[in-house]
Amino acid sequence: MAVATGDNKASNRIRNAAPLAKIARRTRYVLDQGSRVALYTLHSEAMRRMNQRLQKDLPETPRVTPTGPVPSQRRMLADIAKLFASDLKSVEDGLYPMPSDGTMSPAELLNTSRAFFKDVPEVARRRATGAHQEVNDDLDEFAEALPRYYRQNFHFQTDGWLSEESARLYDFQVDVLFSGATAAMRRRALVPFAEILKRKDQRRVAYLDLACGTGGLLGPALKAFPRLRGTGLDLSEPYLNVARGRIKSNRACFVTGLAESLPFADNSLDVISCVYLFHELPPKIRRQVVAEVARVLKPGGSFLFVDSLQTGDVPDYDGLLSIFPQLFHEPYFTSYLQEDLTGICAENGLEQHWMVPAFVSRAAQFVKT
Repeated sequence: MAVATGDNKASNRIRNAAPLAKIARRTRYVLDQGSRVALYTLHSEAMRRMNQRLQKDLPETPRVTPTGPVPSQRRMLADIAKLFASDLKSVEDGLYPMPSDGTMSPAELLNTSRAFFKDVPEVARRRATGAHQEVNDDLDEFAEALPRYYRQNFHFQTDGWLSEESARLYDFQVDVLFSGATAAMRRRALVPFAEILKRKDQRRVAYLDLACGTGGLLGPALKAFPRLRGTGLDLSEPYLNVARGRIKSNRACFVTGLAESLPFADNSLDVISCVYLFHELPPKIRRQVVAEVARVLKPGGSFLFVDSLQTGDVPDYDGLLSIFPQLFHEPYFTSYLQEDLTGICAENGLEQHWMVPAFVSRAAQFVKT
């Protein structure tokens, strides 16, 4: 009878441990993401009931009319599950570490939830009355210098992009809208990013997160790639202040600036990421931003793009996309749905190498030729 040597015993332990580790990782992922979906779905349902009560005392809003198919809730939950499966596969493939979404303490969660429900009546009032310019009523010196297209109550949210209170609440509001799937949609940009960094020394990569907001992609990118340095650029000082507080890393720096006039030299950056910016830009400004991205990227550099689906990306969602600007103040969203982003990028020397739908988002990689 053969007797197992020490080396054989160690090998057996490793082989036996691997499936258990995989099961534990998957269980943790399912529990974490499942709890997020449950949390934000409950908030969504509570918000819906609040709005039903509020509508009795508010002016009647125009009837919402989709211009195409609207997916069922079952279909949307299935697509969220598909998104999570892709996210988990990227973790298991070693592209980035296990996500730590929504790591608020119980006290932070309670306070944010209270702030969310406090703002629901204000959003409902603005929607019913069409009020979307309230941020212009009391502008400070910082806000007065901002472009006119930026000074609006986007989504009918209080303060638009112009206060830290708005910044602290924004991510929670978006997750309620997208059932806790927002971070997983953003992380699709890390898939091509990881492939890029396999061929480079992270320490020498010049990386910009354009319109970084509160750091929803910059933070995970720096966590995923521990030798990478990154710059977050945004036009909102209050949002950048919140990002600084959330990303406590000496590998991150922040710059206040316009996406259509980037404060970087020609051919100076290796990677630029941009999440949920383009649907909130006027068509003219979109083209300027693409031209600026092309200007500052090095030849062979990548533009990593995540934003809303466009008409035709997933035809079953076309009607849902048409409803969005009817429910929220999104003055440039309808034009975005029809925008030929691939063509605009190609005109500026940015060739699309990859594009995938990710629930209600599209993720793409453009490479400077």
